[in-house]
Amino acid sequence: MANIGLELRDTGFVAATCENNDPQLIDVADRNGATDWPGFAYSEGANFAFGRAAEDMWFVHPRRVEHTFWAKLAHDSSSSLSVTGRPPSFSELAFFFLREYANRLAATVGPLEKLVLAVPDAYLRDAATEEEKIGLILGMAAELKLPLAGMVDMAVAALCDPRAPGFNPALPIIVVDVQLEGTDLTLLIPEERLTRTHFLHLPNSGYAQLLKHLTATMGNRFLRHTAFDILEDGRVEQTFFGQTRDFLQSDAAEHRFQINTATRNYEMLAKREQLAADTQTFATNLVQGLQSFVEHTAHAPALCTVALTSRAGRLPGLAPRLRGAGFMRLLQLPHGAAAAGAARIGASRLHVPGEVTDVPLETSAPLSETRRTAASAWETRLHKSPHSDVRPAPTHAIVEGLGHPIAGTGQFVIGAASARADLLLPDAFSTAGDCAVPLLREGGRLWFVDAAPTEAAAAAPRVAVEAGDRLTIRCGPAAVEVLFAHCPGANGAHR
Repeated sequence: MANIGLELRDTGFVAATCENNDPQLIDVADRNGATDWPGFAYSEGANFAFGRAAEDMWFVHPRRVEHTFWAKLAHDSSSSLSVTGRPPSFSELAFFFLREYANRLAATVGPLEKLVLAVPDAYLRDAATEEEKIGLILGMAAELKLPLAGMVDMAVAALCDPRAPGFNPALPIIVVDVQLEGTDLTLLIPEERLTRTHFLHLPNSGYAQLLKHLTATMGNRFLRHTAFDILEDGRVEQTFFGQTRDFLQSDAAEHRFQINTATRNYEMLAKREQLAADTQTFATNLVQGLQSFVEHTAHAPALCTVALTSRAGRLPGLAPRLRGAGFMRLLQLPHGAAAAGAARIGASRLHVPGEVTDVPLETSAPLSETRRTAASAWETRLHKSPHSDVRPAPTHAIVEGLGHPIAGTGQFVIGAASARADLLLPDAFSTAGDCAVPLLREGGRLWFVDAAPTEAAAAAPRVAVEAGDRLTIRCGPAAVEVLFAHCPGANGAHR
């Protein structure tokens, strides 16, 4: 297996290989045989345990477990581990973790020949953060003599997974990725390349916080049902945590919680509806954060594709809440999507450079490497104004410096001459005979209707067009931008 993609995800490292555009995930077993590697470290005196073995001690010895070192990766910051001598820094724990995983990966697949890392989106949030965290990863790779060929933004890599569902290349995409210490929202624009343009980290929406909350709420329900308190013993609480985690990560409609003591067995049957109720606040906060993010980036929920990573997609009740907030286009990315995408990118065009400082860091990818739906002969995209104040309906559409009144009733069609349009596009669009963008007048407003099908909507999504918005239309090499403006007193507009 010469080419490996590895996603540095603190909810669980995942590795994949890709040959002939066919990715395969790699099961890397830890010392106890577990193949999931959550970003936990457990201090065993002078030694450390990592992954599931460390997570299994979280409630038993909480002061000896650390799970924030990947999120807080830094040179100087020290962890809070209760150990003899100086507590290790976050970068030291990350290095030990990566060393353990890389050794076991090599033992599984043989010597590594090429490695591409999918790095967390939060590592690239600004220049200072990127310089520190990417610099640390490069240093680890050099120290461990890893054959590093490249690093790719995790959201970009996930959309390059050949197993992923295709996205509409005419619409912006938001990848929702739930990590241990927060949720990452990454906006990508597919034009000539799929390019990361905006990012937001939601710090209070992490998987670790959610699991602790669910363990507590299910534990209280267990206490009322059985009169047994799981908090009496850390090992019992750890067992209950593990059952809660397994229930959350499964698609099961119900789960039987079981605690065995020396004297008797305690049981409780939990329904997925109860899990959804316990997750309600978490899901609501995530949706509200996504709404604010979309508004800040001047896009409309109905005209965005939301791609959920495997952890995000399994959150009970999240998808219905997203649709209720107007996000009608939802994609479920497969487990290990970023690892598979990174492996695909590595196989197609990356090579191990002579110096680690020459390893490329990519925040975009050619559209040819992504999973898209079939593109139409022409495409259009509505861009909302960045101003959040209420703006009037437009009276004019401006194309190439010339204003055209939006008159009449019913539809106002923008398109090629052959489409009998009210507003004709430039001659370069003459070959796109079916190019027609209808705008509807209803309730005193102008509406853009996206006729492309959605997987959940019974009717096509529509978005109000306001003064200051713009519409881009493309057909092959031809492109034009239509600006919408309000001229007081024109076309019967309010004076």
